[in-house]
Order: sequence, then C-alpha cells, then structure tokens
Amino acid sequence: MIYHLFEWLKDYDIPGQGLMTYLSVRAILAFTTALLISIFAGKRIIGWLQKKQIGETIRDLGLEGQMQKKGTPTMGGIIIFISIVVPVLLFSNLTNIYTLLLLLTAVWFFLIGFTDDYIKVFKKNKEGLSAKAKLVAQGAMALAIGLAVCFSDQIVVRENVETAVTLVDSNGSENAANTVAVEKHDMIKSTKTTLPFIKDHEFDYKWLSPFDGALGWYTKWAIYVLMIVIVIVACSNGVNLTDGIDGLATGTSAIVGVVLGIFAWLGGNILDSGYLNIMYIPGSGEIAVFMSAFVGALIGFLWYNAYPAQVFMGDTGSLMLGGIIGVTAILIRKELLIPILCGIFFAESLSVIIQTRYFKYTKKKYGEGRRIFKMTPLHHHFQKEGIPCKFQPNSKAIPEARLVTRFWIVGIILAVITIALLKIR
Repeated sequence: MIYHLFEWLKDYDIPGQGLMTYLSVRAILAFTTALLISIFAGKRIIGWLQKKQIGETIRDLGLEGQMQKKGTPTMGGIIIFISIVVPVLLFSNLTNIYTLLLLLTAVWFFLIGFTDDYIKVFKKNKEGLSAKAKLVAQGAMALAIGLAVCFSDQIVVRENVETAVTLVDSNGSENAANTVAVEKHDMIKSTKTTLPFIKDHEFDYKWLSPFDGALGWYTKWAIYVLMIVIVIVACSNGVNLTDGIDGLATGTSAIVGVVLGIFAWLGGNILDSGYLNIMYIPGSGEIAVFMSAFVGALIGFLWYNAYPAQVFMGDTGSLMLGGIIGVTAILIRKELLIPILCGIFFAESLSVIIQTRYFKYTKKKYGEGRRIFKMTPLHHHFQKEGIPCKFQPNSKAIPEARLVTRFWIVGIILAVITIALLKIR
C-alpha cells in the first residue's frame, strides 16, 4: 500500500520518494517490519494463547524433556502469518502476479493448518483434519498455481532465439552469402526450469513428452503442472514433518527463504541474470520482497520458538511455510533444486516413507515389524536411544538444542551448495 501510495504521488516532488522504486529498499523495509511485528506482536499473541489455554497436547514417545513441553501454546503460526502478510501489503507491488500468487498461497495454506489445529485444540480431536482432506486442499491450491503458470500471460521467461537476417549490399540487392544469425530476446511461455550440470542449466519438461506437435504441447504442460502439484504438496508436508522439536522448522525454513530470495532477486534482474547466465524471469524480483518478509517473520518467531520454546507454530505455521517455499521455487524455476536446498525436509519425509514401508514389509515377511530408524521423522531418531534398528543401533541420544543447531548447520551447507551449483556447468 505504501508502495502504491508513492506511485500515486510520483508526480509530486517529495524528498525520498524514489526510494520506493528500489527493490533493495522495499526488501529491507519488509524484513525489518516483519521482524518487529513478529517479536513485539508475538509476545502479545503468545499471552493471548496462554490465556485461552491453547496448549500443545503431547504424546509420550520416551524422548528426553518431551513431557515438559505439555501445555506450551501452539498455533503460533498466526504470528508468522501476520508478520508476513502485513509487510507484503505495505511494501510489495500488489499488481504483480508473483506477489498475488504468494499471498494467495499464504492465506490458503494458513487456513488449512489453522483448521487442523482448531480441530485438535478446540474440538479435542487429536487426529485433526484428516490426511485425505489436507491432501485434497493442498492439491487444489497447487493445481491452481500450476494452471496460473500455464495460462497467465504475465508468467513468462526470456528466451534467446536465433533469427536469420540477410544483409543488403551497396547495390541494394540481397545476397544469401551475407545472411547472418542474430540473437533475439523474446518473452515467451515456457516449460523450462533450472537444473545443474547441463548446458545453460536449463531443463525443458517437453523432453519428457513422448509426443510431437499439438499433442506434445499439451503433454509437456500436463507434465509440468503435475510436477508443480507434487513439489508444492511435498514441500508443505515436508516442513510439517520437520516441525517436531524447538526451532528446527523455523530456522531451517529461514535458511531456505534466504536462498530463494537471492535467486528471485538475481533472476528478476536482467543485468544480474545476464551476467550470471541464469534464467531471467520478468517481474519475479518482487518475490525478493515477499521472501524478505518471510525470513524476517521467521527470525522474529525464533526469538520465542528457540529451545526451550515458549510457543509452537503448529500446523497453522508449518503447512503455510512449506506451501510458500514450494510455490516460490516453482515461480522462480528452481523446483528441481529443492531436494538439495530443502535436503532437511526431504530427508525427514523420506525417513517416514522408508520406515513405514520397511515396517509393513518385515511384518508381512517375518510376522513382526522391524525398524530401520529408531523413530521417525528423522530428528526423533537422533533423540532416541535403546531401540534396536539397522541404522545406528547403539547410538546415544543427542540433546535437543545441540541437534537443532547441527541440523541448521547442515541446512546452511546445503544452501551454499545449491548456490554454488549455478556456476558448475
């Protein structure tokens, strides 16, 4: 709103008015505002949650210090949501398609998580929203994003196209021998995305289509939309699974948010993207403002969520954070980097899948279920001791604060690797 106010007043000579035209200034303002809201409003919201006795219900899993967390306020994702949305509304370009899609994503996934937590806390139903209902709701939003990417004329990339140009000689006649190829820059709809280790770091989903012609065109977009749905749903649930110990999902999401913000900044600038030889996506620089608010909100929330946590984000926060990360990766064409950049979320999700499948397989084969991990998601494996499993059967439990810090370190290493991959061709 402030951005649009300054745009409206651009014909008047107001000192400092031009600052709002700079992404860097608006990103800094969004980060700072989100941080302050998260810290100061967060304290009041936590007090309100305590007053309403909106506390976490804890199942005894035999983990050190676990039962001490009983009654800790949950649904702290409300703090994160407010801290993201308010700065975005103030400092972002609200006519930008990328900003609108991310705002819609934040609201939609917030409502899914809020509904889930509401059922758990107020309806006293520990199961919350059914897994099927959550998947359907997540999939619906992911499909909407996919269709927007597919059909919106505002979501394009710059394509370098070689055009044959015939030069005219001094006599005014054309000569085929003087024909040269000239590179032309076109903004087009494309199914291209970023993938390291290949030429120009560009992978086109049409390469997966077995058809040519019109059928091939429809098939490549269908494949792309399907990938978009998978990425967004997987990211949302990955962060949700990671949110199991104090500060883990918050800190890890903030690290991912920084990298995505950098990618959006560079990919939305024609000079920077050209210099670095990365995909240029017109208008995507506005995503950097959104991600600045995202990171600021998380750092502010970490003030209360760090060990020992004064508040948990609940599904209200975790599903929203994962949705935003997934949609951002899609919009800046970096979704194939997710397994590396979001390696923590990927490992957490994979550990649950592997454990479940292996347990069912061994129960059918041997009559009793066996474990690969002591407990899943993966962070609980390192907290647990004394349960036989194939992976580290005799390891000691790692204290929660140390475990979270080590996961953050791994997340930072993965973030650095992801950025470095863009220069490996």
